[in-house]
Amino acid sequence: MHEERHRLRAGKLPNALLSDLLERLPRKHKNLLIGPAVGVDAAAIEVSPGVLLAKSDPITIAGREQGRLAVHVNANDIACMGGRPKWLLVTILLPDSGEQQIEMLDEIVDELAKTCREISVTVVGGHTEITPAVNQPVVIGAMLGEVRADTLLDIRKCQPGDRLILVSGIAIEATSIIAHQCEKQLGEIFDKDLIARCQNFSKSPGVSVLSAALLAADSGLVRAMHDPTEGGIFTALHELCDASQCGIDVQAEHIFALPESRLLCDYFELNIFGVISSGALLAVSPADDAEELLAILSKHDMPAADIGALTEHTEHRIVRTGNVDEPMPRFDQDEITRIFAL
Repeated sequence: MHEERHRLRAGKLPNALLSDLLERLPRKHKNLLIGPAVGVDAAAIEVSPGVLLAKSDPITIAGREQGRLAVHVNANDIACMGGRPKWLLVTILLPDSGEQQIEMLDEIVDELAKTCREISVTVVGGHTEITPAVNQPVVIGAMLGEVRADTLLDIRKCQPGDRLILVSGIAIEATSIIAHQCEKQLGEIFDKDLIARCQNFSKSPGVSVLSAALLAADSGLVRAMHDPTEGGIFTALHELCDASQCGIDVQAEHIFALPESRLLCDYFELNIFGVISSGALLAVSPADDAEELLAILSKHDMPAADIGALTEHTEHRIVRTGNVDEPMPRFDQDEITRIFAL
């Protein structure tokens, strides 16, 4: 154990500690010419012919699994464009107070390493710093991926009449977050096994859509994909409409979620259509291909449902509940922020 590991002061990590951490990360890839190391200013990656995809997203939720989420939420967006995530840069900001800095850092790095290896992603660089600018850990991932130009999926190319296929169900990430952050409160009402099961939702059914997205992309039956995150499924559908300039008709009863997710949302009086939903996937399929896509997903034991269709006029954004048509709500602030701050 390095002496520097006992207490970390504001600024960069000590070089000895940084070298120690880098040794634990997957850093070897055939295209990586210069990888992360002390004193190296930037990574050098040899890019093959095709299209380079890039995405960045921060994980600002205090608590467990920040490293895991930083990998998956960025990989999801690469996969939604038909690409395969390959290279990750990660910035870790830790508060300069408290006695658990080393424990937090170890946990984040171990999660990053394990998750990257699970999906064959290489860590190529990043930054670590102790700073008074944050009062809890912040993990910022930047994912790079590749896709052939002829298989790149562009959400702007969706067309009226396309069907909307929901894969894996909504509120998966919200269920895990609520169960972790509100464990004590939930323990006064619900069974411990239920709470533990909900906490594990980030792993099973999981917040990654990589397998489903690659399967859908490889099928050639999708025009585009999108993953619902903050603001839930309805906000994701609005984003799809904004990008494609299409409208939408959605059947609320076809939007599915696991019973545990509904239970926690009902308990906290949250609209389940507006909670963070990493783990769900929206696939946009030409009408003639939708049934075949559903059959392929079913064959691979991936739950999916046709929840509606795109329409011509972008201002037409309707959700039907029973026989009642209403304008589809948009959640610019995620519903779970009503019980705690993200």
